[in-house]
Amino acid sequence: MFTGNRLVRFGLFVGLALSAFTAGPLKAEAETITVTHWGGQFYGVPYAVAMDKGFFKSNGVDVTGILTAAGGGTAVRNTLAGGIPFGEVALSAAVQAINAGQKLIIIGGGVLNVSDQMWVVKKGSTLSGIKDLTGKQIAYTSPGSVSNMVILMALKANGLTAQQVKLVPAGDLGANLSAVGSGAVDAAFSDELALAQNSELVKPLFMVRDVMDPRMMQTVMITTAEYAKAHPDIIKGLILARRDGLRYMLEHPDEAAAITAKAYNNPNVDLFRAHIHRLVAENYWSDGRLDYVGMNHMVEGLQITGQQKGDVDWPKYIDTSYLPAELQSIQ
Repeated sequence: MFTGNRLVRFGLFVGLALSAFTAGPLKAEAETITVTHWGGQFYGVPYAVAMDKGFFKSNGVDVTGILTAAGGGTAVRNTLAGGIPFGEVALSAAVQAINAGQKLIIIGGGVLNVSDQMWVVKKGSTLSGIKDLTGKQIAYTSPGSVSNMVILMALKANGLTAQQVKLVPAGDLGANLSAVGSGAVDAAFSDELALAQNSELVKPLFMVRDVMDPRMMQTVMITTAEYAKAHPDIIKGLILARRDGLRYMLEHPDEAAAITAKAYNNPNVDLFRAHIHRLVAENYWSDGRLDYVGMNHMVEGLQITGQQKGDVDWPKYIDTSYLPAELQSIQ
């Protein structure tokens, strides 16, 4: 079993639980926000930097702490329940919530691709690539998750079908590593950071970017139209602070790694530094712009898992007017 001191805390796509801002003129007020996979994966790096460098306060929002929570539908529910209905959540969860009638709007982009995702096997395994998985047990996180979508899309892109393998929902990323390490499954979902922390026990089978198009928008920023209309400066301030955090990270990746490692309470600064450099090279984070090609690729994932029928009419889901003007263009 992999213990907590050997894995960064991982969870599925997460929600935001934000305390309330009072109405009226914009002023900095102390708030706690929640970011997807905070404390584990790297969606939260721009937020960690923004908080450390005071970018929230300089944009009129005093974020004093960042929390984590369960993802998927829980992420959307937490966003709606928070004092400020603003969050960065999985695009798939946002689409499903809007389809179900929740009064949400997508207001900006978060993470642009799945380039750092992979499937791993136990050290000593004779499996050497995705086509070796025929007849094997393959772990992913949970039904309908991004990892569920990605493994099905990767199999399809390589001439395999779900019927030729046995897919196993194993739980979070740590549970996936435990399953493959114990021999309960033949291959399991991981990412580069988790691999680096467990390289003596597992090895890569394939990188997603090597077997399919990794351009798939993972996360987006959401709010409600009602709240955004009533508090546009707050929504814009949160978006700008994240953008400023990303800009600083791109200019100072080593410092950003140290900031994030401290925020995540993880001593492996060298691993964080190497991982951030890889993600920068993969153009992992959006500055807020929406990538419609990547968004439609995510919709393909929803379709292949049976969660979406037909295409998504994006103008009914999106309002980019809260982004800075230069970020409102379509990629």
